[in-house]
Amino acid sequence: MLRLVIIGAELLGFVFLNSSALLLDAISSLMDVASSLFLILCIKIADKPPDRHHPFGHGRFEPIAGLQLGIFLVVVGGGMLFQQISALAQEKPNHMISPYTWLIPLGAMILLEISYQHLKRTAKKENSPALLSDAVHYRIDGINSLFATIALLLAAYYPQLSGLFDHLGAIVIAVLMVGIGAFAARNNLHQLLDRTPSEEFFKRVKAAALKVPGVFATEKLLIQVYGPDAHVSLDIEVEPHLRVDTAHEMTQQVRAEIQKEWPAVRDVIVHVEPYYPGDHENST
Repeated sequence: MLRLVIIGAELLGFVFLNSSALLLDAISSLMDVASSLFLILCIKIADKPPDRHHPFGHGRFEPIAGLQLGIFLVVVGGGMLFQQISALAQEKPNHMISPYTWLIPLGAMILLEISYQHLKRTAKKENSPALLSDAVHYRIDGINSLFATIALLLAAYYPQLSGLFDHLGAIVIAVLMVGIGAFAARNNLHQLLDRTPSEEFFKRVKAAALKVPGVFATEKLLIQVYGPDAHVSLDIEVEPHLRVDTAHEMTQQVRAEIQKEWPAVRDVIVHVEPYYPGDHENST
């Protein structure tokens, strides 16, 4: 609701005060709100359990949505960037901006920063990645408002160049939109192409597996991460003459330990290999 109020105030500022920076700031915030709502829907779909047609779950819905939104942000930001550069080239000398226009993005920036800090504290307290991600959206909107404030403050101090600074502020915001969209598209594309995740995840999985008594080493560790889901495949090295039923029980314990350490793991495939001293030195 707060962001919608800010968007409304900035749109009114554009209509009555003729500020391109306010328009770009409002558009950026509006797209962020729409993206959040769309992602919430896709996250709910991605969180659905596996079924007959989707045995590995629906986790890819989330990065697919993120990729689409990233591309959309790049396209819209690029279009607005081109439009503002064209408008800057045709800027008329008598284009004046009200000297108090900067108060609107300044107020928006302060409110967004307060919201960011509040959500960040709540996210840490509740250990919620989703809340933390939403808090980051407030910070990004606040940065956009900061650039709009700077541009319009310069316009207020140099009224003869107010139109120039207004367009320059809008251009900076458009560039940020393109950059954020490209970053989001790149990260989500990596998930869809099964890029190897951070080394931290491998360390967590290996440490969890080695907690199980009788597991001497791990190797051939593979991890897929996309959306809310993760899938793990690994070999565990155990006593060579272990009974089959005992080895099977150990694989169940390994699966449970990994999922306890990393709840996002939906499935774990565990293979059993005999352990020989020195054979596991180069294992993952």
